[in-house]
Amino acid sequence: MKVRSNSFTDGGRIPSRCAFGRHADQGHIALAENRNPHIAWSDLPEGTRSLALICRDADVPSRGDDVNQEGRVVPADLPRVDFYHWLIVDLDPAAGEIAEGAFCDGVTARGKAGPQGPDGTRQGVNDYSGWFAGDADMSGDYYGFDGPCPPWNDTIVHHYHFTIYALDVDRCPVEGRFDGTQLVAAVVGLALESASIVGTYAINPSVPY
Repeated sequence: MKVRSNSFTDGGRIPSRCAFGRHADQGHIALAENRNPHIAWSDLPEGTRSLALICRDADVPSRGDDVNQEGRVVPADLPRVDFYHWLIVDLDPAAGEIAEGAFCDGVTARGKAGPQGPDGTRQGVNDYSGWFAGDADMSGDYYGFDGPCPPWNDTIVHHYHFTIYALDVDRCPVEGRFDGTQLVAAVVGLALESASIVGTYAINPSVPY
């Protein structure tokens, strides 16, 4: 089983057009185009009836004390946790790919609608739902894809894992509003096989990558 992308190479930089935020010409951060990247799959195992896709950032600070704070940095040795950026189930294996921008093209304040997604898919809520929970202008359920936006003062590059799971069921056993933790729990026992591609991203211009 293989996964690839025309938007970035495995281990390479995710372009800012596929990010939620980018380095600003003035100040620290600006909204980006927020287009979902192209993702394609091949060599699926026999018996695959549907696919699930999970994108997670494995390098999110475990504490927010220093995040985006003037005069501070997020230290490299701070323990890191997962942040889910994209959750899709019931993908048609025969489709072969998701085109760049087909599932998301632009930032939607308060989040896109869901769980119904394009082409008969269903999408879960990503972790921007929790991040913006206290923001009067942005709070809401963020279904589907919303791209990278690591802290502008983080001292490490973030790694984004796009994983496709080949399932032996037509409909993934998650219902209604589901999140990353729930989807991971659901696909672990169903996956015939999985494959990933990893992209990197940083907003802090002093971080080499």
